[in-house]
Amino acid sequence: MLFPSARMTLADLQAIYDTPFFDLITRARRAYLDHWKENEVQLCTLLSIKTGGCSEDCGYCAQSSRYNTGVERESLMTPDAVEAVAHRAKENGSTRFCMGAAWKGVRSGDPRFESVLESVRRVAKLGMEVCVTLGQLGESEACQLREAGVTAYNHNIDTSPEHYPEIVTTHTFQDRLDTIGHVQKSGMSVCCGGIIGMGETERDRLRMLEILTNFDPPPESVPINCLMPMPGTPLDEQPPVDIFQLIRLIATTRIALPRAKVRLSAGRTRLTREGQALCFFAGANSIFYGDKLLTAANPGADADRQLLADLDLKPQAPFQSEHGPHEHAGSGTAMACLA
Repeated sequence: MLFPSARMTLADLQAIYDTPFFDLITRARRAYLDHWKENEVQLCTLLSIKTGGCSEDCGYCAQSSRYNTGVERESLMTPDAVEAVAHRAKENGSTRFCMGAAWKGVRSGDPRFESVLESVRRVAKLGMEVCVTLGQLGESEACQLREAGVTAYNHNIDTSPEHYPEIVTTHTFQDRLDTIGHVQKSGMSVCCGGIIGMGETERDRLRMLEILTNFDPPPESVPINCLMPMPGTPLDEQPPVDIFQLIRLIATTRIALPRAKVRLSAGRTRLTREGQALCFFAGANSIFYGDKLLTAANPGADADRQLLADLDLKPQAPFQSEHGPHEHAGSGTAMACLA
């Protein structure tokens, strides 16, 4: 197993989180340096391959058909169009290409799923890591994605199981865990994190992290998103996340999951350069790169390149982990796809 289990309790995580601030980020920096030898940041590009018209009611999402957000429904992008965007992303320095589709889930035999599988094959041939987020998956669909070349499947648990019903009612927290189980069984890596700033408590954030540390194997990468309030959604008036709360959570995540890539995800447009620098110091080593995240704004590529240069950080090569060339975190269970 590539990533041995790092199970922690809520009490363990609370004790880490409550460490005096400078002691906490110093400890997190040591954990980072113990497992990640270079000053590298993974650059990921996120593309919405099917935008709007989603039947789900996630309270943070502008793509839900239940809310009047101004986001127009768009058709699924063709494999040719996806490949062209991925090629440009690679030329701009991205090593991981993530594709997201606004729908509840996918089914084998659906022409849309077949199109996504072809897009995955095209991107994989470019030598990039391939990540997709397509909603709920069954075992068969997970196996087909792995065989097509998917490196990691993104399926965030978003928040604690206790707070989850306040955010989404069209599926359950257990539905999320079931999909993650199918992903792990197929042999794909799991990319799983959450969103902070949705009215949750500090305890909710640490409960979310407790769930992640109890995955077996733990997530290969952990996106930490700060809510970008989207007009027309139920969460459109939530205040910005406090920068020191964000840094504490990143540091706690780095200590709890030292071998995971911790991705500073949505909400970076609300952070200063200095705030982002502290996030990197505390253990973040992955970002979404490019001017758009699905329907939300993101810092421009030029600004990110300048920030990384000023911090003496360099882009990470594809298929890299603490252990060297990347292998699927669940490769030991991949035989399930052959059954």
